[in-house]
Amino acid sequence: MSDINTLYGCKSSSLMDKFSRIRLLACDVDGVFSDGRIYMGNAGEELKAFHTRDGFGVKALMNIGVHVAVITGRESKIVQQRMSALGVKHIIQGCEAKDTALAALQRELKIGKEATASMGDDMPDIGMFDLSHIAIATSDAHPFVKKQALYITQINGGFGAVREVCDLILHAKGKLNKVTGTSI
Repeated sequence: MSDINTLYGCKSSSLMDKFSRIRLLACDVDGVFSDGRIYMGNAGEELKAFHTRDGFGVKALMNIGVHVAVITGRESKIVQQRMSALGVKHIIQGCEAKDTALAALQRELKIGKEATASMGDDMPDIGMFDLSHIAIATSDAHPFVKKQALYITQINGGFGAVREVCDLILHAKGKLNKVTGTSI
């Protein structure tokens, strides 16, 4: 099989074929959309940083009909606000059994494993990998998680790793050059 030149280097045509089939991208939040650090203030406030490039990629995927979901073990108003601002409809928080949550979402959307990609960085995310055609780990993921992944991003979580995956899906679907909108 031949390689396909992408913004992130040459990828096998087999991998890009898998990316072309994706209709649902399910992501963890901490360590994927953020760098995994949680800032706590003296008054109990919690802060996280999100990259605008990830936001643009998510919006671009949803604009071409790919569902995006976040499935996270923690509950956070910040996550709800950020994902709602992006238009993400599937926000599942406080979920320890991520595989169960993803399976329920796949049933609801009538999307099977062959059209699902999941993205994580730590052990609680591995359950989603078993239900996905493409299991994706961030470049700074836990070593065991990286061993379970089909694809490892070049970019660290919180610094555009989600955008990398979105770009590869868009490229594989022939839509990368047709992306419009704003970054938020």
